[in-house]
Amino acid sequence: MLGLKIIYPYHINIFFDPEDGDYIADVPDFKHISAFGDTPQEALQEVLIALQATIEWYQEQGKPLPEATYRPEYLTA
Repeated sequence: MLGLKIIYPYHINIFFDPEDGDYIADVPDFKHISAFGDTPQEALQEVLIALQATIEWYQEQGKPLPEATYRPEYLTA
Protein backbone atom coordinates (compact mmCIF):
# COMPACT_ATOMS: atom_id res chain seq x y z
CA MET A 1 0.00 0.00 0.00
CA LEU A 2 3.07 2.18 -0.35
CA GLY A 3 2.80 3.69 3.10
CA LEU A 4 -0.52 5.39 2.37
CA LYS A 5 -3.04 5.42 5.17
CA ILE A 6 -6.54 4.93 3.81
CA ILE A 7 -9.52 5.13 6.16
CA TYR A 8 -12.46 2.87 5.32
CA PRO A 9 -15.90 3.06 6.96
CA TYR A 10 -16.14 -0.73 6.98
CA HIS A 11 -15.82 -2.87 10.11
CA ILE A 12 -13.15 -5.57 10.00
CA ASN A 13 -13.33 -8.67 12.19
CA ILE A 14 -10.10 -10.41 13.16
CA PHE A 15 -10.18 -13.70 15.01
CA PHE A 16 -7.96 -16.70 15.68
CA ASP A 17 -8.84 -20.00 14.02
CA PRO A 18 -7.49 -22.70 16.34
CA GLU A 19 -8.19 -25.40 13.76
CA ASP A 20 -5.76 -23.91 11.23
CA GLY A 21 -3.61 -21.92 13.64
CA ASP A 22 -4.08 -18.73 11.60
CA TYR A 23 -5.71 -15.39 12.18
CA ILE A 24 -8.66 -14.63 9.91
CA ALA A 25 -9.84 -11.16 8.92
CA ASP A 26 -13.11 -10.46 7.15
CA VAL A 27 -15.21 -7.48 6.10
CA PRO A 28 -18.88 -8.31 6.82
CA ASP A 29 -20.26 -5.62 4.49
CA PHE A 30 -18.46 -7.39 1.62
CA LYS A 31 -19.52 -11.04 1.89
CA HIS A 32 -16.59 -12.42 -0.09
CA ILE A 33 -13.64 -10.52 1.38
CA SER A 34 -11.48 -12.35 3.86
CA ALA A 35 -7.81 -13.06 4.40
CA PHE A 36 -5.55 -14.88 6.81
CA GLY A 37 -2.15 -14.46 8.35
CA ASP A 38 0.19 -15.79 11.01
CA THR A 39 -0.51 -12.71 13.16
CA PRO A 40 -3.51 -10.38 13.54
CA GLN A 41 -1.48 -7.62 11.86
CA GLU A 42 -0.69 -9.81 8.87
CA ALA A 43 -4.33 -10.83 8.48
CA LEU A 44 -5.35 -7.16 8.67
CA GLN A 45 -2.77 -6.14 6.09
CA GLU A 46 -3.94 -8.86 3.71
CA VAL A 47 -7.64 -8.06 4.10
CA LEU A 48 -6.95 -4.36 3.49
CA ILE A 49 -5.23 -5.27 0.22
CA ALA A 50 -8.27 -7.35 -0.79
CA LEU A 51 -10.64 -4.55 0.26
CA GLN A 52 -8.73 -1.95 -1.75
CA ALA A 53 -8.74 -4.18 -4.84
CA THR A 54 -12.47 -4.81 -4.46
CA ILE A 55 -13.25 -1.11 -4.06
CA GLU A 56 -11.20 -0.34 -7.17
CA TRP A 57 -13.12 -3.02 -9.08
CA TYR A 58 -16.47 -1.58 -7.97
CA GLN A 59 -15.35 1.87 -9.10
CA GLU A 60 -14.07 0.60 -12.48
CA GLN A 61 -17.42 -1.15 -13.04
CA GLY A 62 -19.39 1.94 -12.03
CA LYS A 63 -21.07 -0.01 -9.25
CA PRO A 64 -22.04 1.62 -5.96
CA LEU A 65 -20.12 0.48 -2.90
CA PRO A 66 -22.09 -1.36 -0.24
CA GLU A 67 -23.25 0.82 2.60
CA ALA A 68 -21.22 0.34 5.79
CA THR A 69 -23.97 -1.10 7.97
CA TYR A 70 -22.35 -3.92 9.97
CA ARG A 71 -21.80 -3.23 13.66
CA PRO A 72 -20.78 -5.89 16.16
CA GLU A 73 -23.23 -6.52 18.97
CA TYR A 74 -21.00 -4.94 21.60
CA LEU A 75 -21.22 -1.62 19.74
CA THR A 76 -24.99 -1.74 19.30
CA ALA A 77 -25.96 -2.64 22.86
